[in-house]
Amino acid sequence: MHVFYTPDIQTRCELPEEEAAHAVRVLRLQAGDEVTLTDGKGCFYRAEITTASNKRCLVRLLETIPQPPLWSGHLHLAMAPTKNMDRTEWFAEKATEIGFDELTFLNCRFSERRVIKTERIAKILVSAIKQSLKARLPRLNEMTDFNRFIAQPFAGQKFIAHCYEGEKPLLKDCLRKGEDALVLIGPEGDFSEEEVQKAIENGFQPISLGRSRLRTETAALVACHIMNLQNS
Repeated sequence: MHVFYTPDIQTRCELPEEEAAHAVRVLRLQAGDEVTLTDGKGCFYRAEITTASNKRCLVRLLETIPQPPLWSGHLHLAMAPTKNMDRTEWFAEKATEIGFDELTFLNCRFSERRVIKTERIAKILVSAIKQSLKARLPRLNEMTDFNRFIAQPFAGQKFIAHCYEGEKPLLKDCLRKGEDALVLIGPEGDFSEEEVQKAIENGFQPISLGRSRLRTETAALVACHIMNLQNS
């Protein structure tokens, strides 16, 4: 089943240009063909193509199919992007397939990448929700300074994963089902000790993701999976 991302479908019965090109030029869909749409806001739509030209694809809505959430709570991941963007993009795709609600990139003291173009990541998120048949598109935030981010209000549980010595419970043992959750994942050089302390002072609980030493993108994916499973 081919799914097309149409965020404005409630007000405009037309596929966005890029989606229209894929439907008409690549898949060679024609007027009269039925398609499945998602607005990324919690609904699928069954629709019929009414006009298919080189640049436009107009549709008529046949059925609105609201989708219940696949997990409870608002799951937010905040991570320092990797130096190699391929790894960050891989994480964004796989985490979306698993399921979460919001992604923020952090600029930390030891960050090896301090600028990130979110346009590319946004396209990956859209592609991943279509591929995994999800009706909700995760919110994507721009790069944010670590100190500013941890000072922002968040009503749910807040965790920071780091590699320093000390007693740290496993994330899976701390999460309370149904509550919003936010997990911070540091850069390849980890958070600085000062950053960890500041996070604790702002209500973040240090946690462990297990005994294995994980790359940044792997740690973020593990955190995503744990949060999703605990809230499914």
